[in-house]
Amino acid sequence: MLRIYNSLAREKQNFVPIRPGEVRMYVCGITVYDYCHLGHARMLLAFDMVQRWLRASGYRVTYVRNITDIDDKIIKRAAESGEPVEALTGRFIRAMDEDAAALGLQKPDHEPRATQYVPQMLGMIERLQQKGLAYQSTSGDVNYAVRKFPGYGRLSGKSLDELRAGERVEVDKAKVDPLDFVLWKRAKPEEPQWASKWGNGRPGWHIECSAMSCQLLGEHFDIHGGGQDLQFPHHENEIAQSEGATGRPFVNYWMHNGFVRVDEEKMSKSLGNFFLVRDILKRYDAEVVRFFILRAHYRSPLNHTDQNLDDAKQALTRLYTALKGFDVAPESIDWADTRAKQFREAMDDDFNTPGAVAVLFDLANEVNRSRSEQSARLLKSLAGILGLLGRRAELFLQVGPVTYTRESIQRLIDARLAARKARNYAEADRIRKELESAGVILEDGPQGTTWRRA
Repeated sequence: MLRIYNSLAREKQNFVPIRPGEVRMYVCGITVYDYCHLGHARMLLAFDMVQRWLRASGYRVTYVRNITDIDDKIIKRAAESGEPVEALTGRFIRAMDEDAAALGLQKPDHEPRATQYVPQMLGMIERLQQKGLAYQSTSGDVNYAVRKFPGYGRLSGKSLDELRAGERVEVDKAKVDPLDFVLWKRAKPEEPQWASKWGNGRPGWHIECSAMSCQLLGEHFDIHGGGQDLQFPHHENEIAQSEGATGRPFVNYWMHNGFVRVDEEKMSKSLGNFFLVRDILKRYDAEVVRFFILRAHYRSPLNHTDQNLDDAKQALTRLYTALKGFDVAPESIDWADTRAKQFREAMDDDFNTPGAVAVLFDLANEVNRSRSEQSARLLKSLAGILGLLGRRAELFLQVGPVTYTRESIQRLIDARLAARKARNYAEADRIRKELESAGVILEDGPQGTTWRRA
């Protein structure tokens, strides 16, 4: 049985979905005012891995990952660059999609933008006010009355007296309590704004995710994820808003990925030691970066150094070297196989990717000893669940020409079709480009995909 470390319970728990065979998962995505850095990549890859394993385990998954496209930082950056907010966010959403595709991320089932859900946010705020949990201050903002929600602090494990106002929120003297947080901000004349019963304004950061998740997944769903830095205040505030408005439990399992560190120091923009994904990809193959992130457990700190990335490249090279000379594609896995069973046991133990990667190396050793096509195919299939070893080994290793027979071309076409059905457009595009580089042109039509030599 799958066991997940639940940040709310502070322990691993057996995963029991609310609806048998179905998983509804929400992950806090990117605030799009700049390019994605390695910390963003770690979060995106962690939950890409989670949803991949849930699907591989037979669950019907609805995966929602939002985009915050209205925020103080966005407004400030748009003013600095002299462009409309919509132009700024559109530019960085495109950049985010480029980085995600390069790293082999599958698209979420829904990718809502905050600005598309303002009516739902206003509805939730009104419900909170009706229940006495929200009030309009003399400044015109609408705030959440933290001390009126009995369960506040249980996710962070702190008492109200220990907690502080959120990092993104300046303490407003008009608040009844410094811990109260803003739900609706009175807009300044030059800012984006929407009409409301409390006057023109824009949503606070926290209410966005409560409204979007409840709208797309229901008021009570299975998994909510995000970076460890969001546990407080963002996720704490989401619980207060959502449960305060609905009177129901909000989320059963809370998951948080660990921080990225640089030379054992926390990575942050304030320290100036952050690395953009696109800059790293200029120096390292995207699959090397993916492997570097996934071979660490998602909850553990991830230390970024050139040495660690070089080690990841060498390790991934060993896996690809084992597949050299094999023309095999991923296929259905026999989970009774010893290695497959070990892989499943690792992944079912709170998505233990280090343990799963260790199984891949054991399999690679078997392939090197036996040159068994069956073992090579299993290695390719298990690694594929993690989004690894998707290329022909010769392409990764860059050794000699790769021969594409009719059978291997058709296998790649079938794999591309499967990737498109799974909404894994990055993988589908990679396969098309691989064939194009070998002089094989794909043509999609009403009757399916055909191919020809260039």
